[in-house]
Amino acid sequence: MGNFDKKIETFINVFFNNGGYRNVLTGLKNTVVIAVAGLIIGILIGTVIATIRVLPKKGGITGFLNSLCSLYVGFFRGTPIVVQLLLFYYVMLPILGLKMTSVSVAVCVFGLNSGAYISEIMRGGILSVDPGQMEGGRSVGLSYGTTMMKIVIPQAVKNILPTLGNEFIALIKETSVVSFVGAMDLYVAFNYIGSNSYEFMVPYLVMALIYIVMVVIITLLIKVMERSLRKSDKSL
Repeated sequence: MGNFDKKIETFINVFFNNGGYRNVLTGLKNTVVIAVAGLIIGILIGTVIATIRVLPKKGGITGFLNSLCSLYVGFFRGTPIVVQLLLFYYVMLPILGLKMTSVSVAVCVFGLNSGAYISEIMRGGILSVDPGQMEGGRSVGLSYGTTMMKIVIPQAVKNILPTLGNEFIALIKETSVVSFVGAMDLYVAFNYIGSNSYEFMVPYLVMALIYIVMVVIITLLIKVMERSLRKSDKSL
């Protein structure tokens, strides 16, 4: 017990006196920014891809777009996100001659990766909506796109909300790999504390606790949103 108290004392010393808390705050901020921005980008991309993939297949431009979407989804679902980060940062950026911060690269890659997964989630949500909703919208003069955006997709989002919550949780946890492109995240922050104190037990325990707290908060928020949506449905 005394040995563990000493480990905690060492951790507190490095955390407060050696600037460890600044790295943790930066890492926490980057983790949240990458996950939230990645989810937003993923929802936008995923919605567009899902809409294209449920279009009636008539060949021509529709068939081409569907094939392009299938290729996109296949690549991002078929390769590890670490590989995607490395390819984007060390291959694509030099070829294109672009300069981006490691956090910006992580946001882009996480958004593109999330878009591939959310497209399949959204496609399932769209297909779960009663086809009569589309027919009803078209019968009152709405175009296919308007009916999809104003009637079908909002109902699909309600159906897939828990799954979107799981995707957000997955993004939060996957941010631990952004250190491969030099971004500061929670892992890098607590690894710094461990390296400076030569003691990794307490830093890694605290890091795990922070991830758990974030996941619990997200889970509670999703439940609140689900409850709110159920109440709104009952009031209609």
